[in-house]
Formats: sequence, C-alpha cells, structure tokens
Amino acid sequence: MTQLADAWRSLVPGRDDPHGPLPPLLLMLTIVTGLVDAFSYLELQHVLVANMTGNVVFLAFALGGVSGFVWWASLLAIAMFMVGALIGGRVAGRYGSNRGKHLYVAALIEFTLVAASLAVVVVAAGPDTGVAPSLLIVLLGIALGLQNATARSLGVPDLTTTVLTLTITGIAADSHAAGGRSSRIGRRLVSVGSMFLGGLCGAVLVQADLDWLVVALTAALLLVIVTTAFQVRNSRGGWTAKR
Repeated sequence: MTQLADAWRSLVPGRDDPHGPLPPLLLMLTIVTGLVDAFSYLELQHVLVANMTGNVVFLAFALGGVSGFVWWASLLAIAMFMVGALIGGRVAGRYGSNRGKHLYVAALIEFTLVAASLAVVVVAAGPDTGVAPSLLIVLLGIALGLQNATARSLGVPDLTTTVLTLTITGIAADSHAAGGRSSRIGRRLVSVGSMFLGGLCGAVLVQADLDWLVVALTAALLLVIVTTAFQVRNSRGGWTAKR
C-alpha cells in the first residue's frame, strides 16, 4: 500500500507536498520524452534526441560500419542537446530561485521549439524529406536538452524526465530483497511507466503513418504544462524554493 500511495502522490500531490505541482508536470514531460524519442529513432536516422547514452553508442556503431546508423545524425543530436542544456542552464541561472517560474519559462521555450518542429513536418510533408531530418534533430535536440537541464535543476527525486537507468537501478537496489527500504518505488515505477506510455503511443502513431500527430501530441502536452506552470509561476509556497 505504501508504494501505491507513493505513486498516487506523484500523480496527485497533496497540498503539503514539498514539490508542489511539479511531480505530475514532470511526469508529463517524461511522456514527452517517450513520444519524441520514438519519433526521432523511427523517423530521423535512428537517433535519440532525449537520451544521449544511446547516441554515443549509435555514433560508435555508425563509425564501425553498421548499416542503418548515420554518424552525422548522432553527432548533431549530441551537439544540439548540449546547446539546449546550455540554454537550460542560463534559464536556471535567471529564474531558478522560483521553481514555478523556472518551469514556466523553460516549458514555454520547449513548446516553441516543438511547435516549430510540427511546422517543419507539415510543410515538408513528412519528417524524412529534404533538409527536414536535420532541422528536426536541431529543434528537438535543443528542446530536450533544455528539458533535461531544467528537470535536473528542479531537483525532484526520481523525476529526471529522460534518464531511467538510475531510476530502474534504484527500484532493484533499494528493494526489500536487496536489504533496502523500497523508498519511492511507487514514484519510480510511475516514471518508468510514463516513458513507456509515451514511447508506445509514439511507435503506434508512426507505424500508422501519423508521424505528424506524434509531434502534435507532444506540443499539446507541453501546452498543458505551460498553462499550468503559468498559473503557479508567482506562487510563494514553500515548494517554489530551489532545492
């Protein structure tokens, strides 16, 4: 029951939650990650615009002569992710003292980048036409680098929105079977499930030749986050303080 309660509090935080409304918003960003990485891997030269560990390995595959992987695409994704993380660091430096305002500004920038990506997909009549793949890697790479830097700065435990390796490690390493206290396993499972859900929806839509809808759904989720964050951006609650 403790794990279920932990999962529920991540989805519907109580008024006394030390992180306020941030957990469900970050879970929505985790769904965004699954959607975007499904889209980028399946449609953009087998790259991951959100998870850089994969791109480093994919770059090695490409340089090693493995078919299906393009070295410049992986390198471009890594470079743009770093640009986005740099922007995220600058946003954190200016707005990080209030986590509500910080998330609002970062999410607004990310929404703008994803909306531009949707425009590219629609105008190019597909994500794999002409220069569209390169433009999409640039826009989405920057967007997800910004998102990763923002989640890192917000500091909500086990809700990084992109990196699940440590989350999955914690599920096993902190379990009762390992001699741990099973702390936050509910939240960790919800985080893993959120990315799975995003990836599953993205894959199904791409397979149905609705790649544009993946980007549109991503933009819609970000718009919800922007709207919610806008409403709490001037909150003076204790959860807004930087952790």
